[in-house]
Amino acid sequence: MNKKYNQTLNTNLFSPNIEIGSQRDGYGKGVLEAGNLDKNVVVLCCDLAESTRSEFFKNEYPERFIEVGVAEQNMAGIGAGLAAEGFIPFCSSYAVFNPGRNWDQIRVSVCYNNWNVKIIGAHAGISVGPDGATHQALEDIAITRVLPNMVVLAPCDEIETKKAVMEAAKINSPVYIRFGRIKSPIFTTEETPFAIGKAQVFREGSDATIISCGYLMYEALKAAEELFKNKIDVEVINCPSIKPLDKKTIISSLNKTKCLVTVEEHQVAGGMGSAILEMLAQEDNYSFAIKMMGMQDKFGESGDPYELLKKYGLTSQDIVNAVMDLLNKKGLKNE
Repeated sequence: MNKKYNQTLNTNLFSPNIEIGSQRDGYGKGVLEAGNLDKNVVVLCCDLAESTRSEFFKNEYPERFIEVGVAEQNMAGIGAGLAAEGFIPFCSSYAVFNPGRNWDQIRVSVCYNNWNVKIIGAHAGISVGPDGATHQALEDIAITRVLPNMVVLAPCDEIETKKAVMEAAKINSPVYIRFGRIKSPIFTTEETPFAIGKAQVFREGSDATIISCGYLMYEALKAAEELFKNKIDVEVINCPSIKPLDKKTIISSLNKTKCLVTVEEHQVAGGMGSAILEMLAQEDNYSFAIKMMGMQDKFGESGDPYELLKKYGLTSQDIVNAVMDLLNKKGLKNE
């Protein structure tokens, strides 16, 4: 692998034969392993055990699994009560419902009391595809990161999702974890570092910085590889921890490149990019060129996942175009 890439990444990073996995499988494996390690871990679900992969835990520990039914508000309240008694509840559903439908209960019953409840939002983003706008969560980062005491995570592939779940189980705090439905390349490995509050430099570069999270992280890496063919050397940062952010890693990169493109499968308003800009705005020497890529104040629609990414400008080629456009407009390309 090129030395510019984090050496813990999959050595078949851009191979057509790269392994494909599922983030929801990562959740199922992670919560099961967390349950193996701690008998206080319990799982709640809203009639979606198979779809969210909560069934992995249900099949092994049926006595620690609660089927709430289609009642997300009740699930959050039950989760808060279980946490008050010392359990570690993982409340799982689709992200449009959890935290979308039960935000008030999460706000008051969970976060206000700072109970140790884990909110699991599956099927996030437009890559849910045919399910359409009603089931494509594009606002969930915004409504969770605004809540005091809430940690917000958006892992990038199956392996990182498993790690995020296991790390969430270890901390005494409300945590929201979002992940997609679509199968995607597994490009991290068991050796790739993951920690809450940390970002990882997946590729070193000097001309611009791309920061992404979730499913689109791989598109960002493909874009960096294509840009390098045009002698544009970009740094790519994986930002799975949206709250808290890794200020040190982000600022260090931007002090070098002075140019930032954020990429996420979420509304640009209130998402990961917004969180980064809010952090940068508090810096004394804030002088970076920035472009935010994501959903531009639109709902999604039903369709093939990749066709939707093309329509809404979130493919690797769109990222290439955004970086080149930003560098050309600002005259910032390093010679």
